[in-house]
Amino acid sequence: MERIAERVTAVRERIAAAAARAGRDPAGITLVAVSKAFPLEAIRAAAASGVTDIGENRVQEAVPKVAAVGRGVRWHLVGHLQTNKAKTAIRHFDWIQTLDSLRLAEALHKAAEAAGREAVPVLVEVNLEGEASKAGLPEADLLPLLRGLATHLRIRVEGLMAIPPFLEDPNAVRPYFARLRALAEKARAEGLPHVRMVHLSMGMSHDFEVAVEEGATMVRVGTAIFGPRP
Repeated sequence: MERIAERVTAVRERIAAAAARAGRDPAGITLVAVSKAFPLEAIRAAAASGVTDIGENRVQEAVPKVAAVGRGVRWHLVGHLQTNKAKTAIRHFDWIQTLDSLRLAEALHKAAEAAGREAVPVLVEVNLEGEASKAGLPEADLLPLLRGLATHLRIRVEGLMAIPPFLEDPNAVRPYFARLRALAEKARAEGLPHVRMVHLSMGMSHDFEVAVEEGATMVRVGTAIFGPRP
C-alpha cells in the first residue's frame, strides 16, 4: 500500500513531462486510476495519495467498492456496459466511458430519468481497429450515433474513448490516438445538441505519455499505480 503513493507521484510526474513536451497544461489531464481486481485498501491508498477519479471495468465488482469507499472520488465505468445493467451503473458511476449504441443510450437515458439525474456525462467508445475482442463502435457509426442522441436529454456526450491495439513500442500507438482526436474534432464541427466533445480518454499504463502528447484529457492507469493485477 505504501508504494501506491510513490507510484501515483511517479505517474503524475510522467504526465507533467509529457504535457510539457506537447506544450499543454497538465492540470487539464485527469488521472483515472483503474482498480479492477484490486482490494478496497488499494483504492483508499490511491485516494489518500490525491487520486480523485477511480475507474472500474465491471458494474458488479464496483457496487460494493462504491458503497465502501463512498463518493469522495468520482467513479468511472471503463468496461463494456450491458443494457440490463444501465440502472445499476447510473446509480453508482459518475461517468460512463463506454457508450457504444443507441440502445444503450436509451437505457441510460431512462435510468437517469428514473434516478433523477439531470445529465449523465458519457464518452463514446470507438473501436479504432475493429478488433472483435474489444467493445466500441466502428468509426463510421460515430456520427449517426451522435445524431441519434438529439432526444436523449439525460445523456451529455463529453467526448470519445478508445483502447487501441497493444503494441510493444508506445510510439507505434500514436497514429491511433491521433485518429481519435481527429474524430472528436470532426464530431465537434457538427454542432450537435448535447455533444460537447471536450474529452479524450485514451492511454493506459503502457502508453499514456504518448496519449498525453496526442491530446488525451483522461488517462486510464492501473498497473503503473496498483502494480500487477492479482
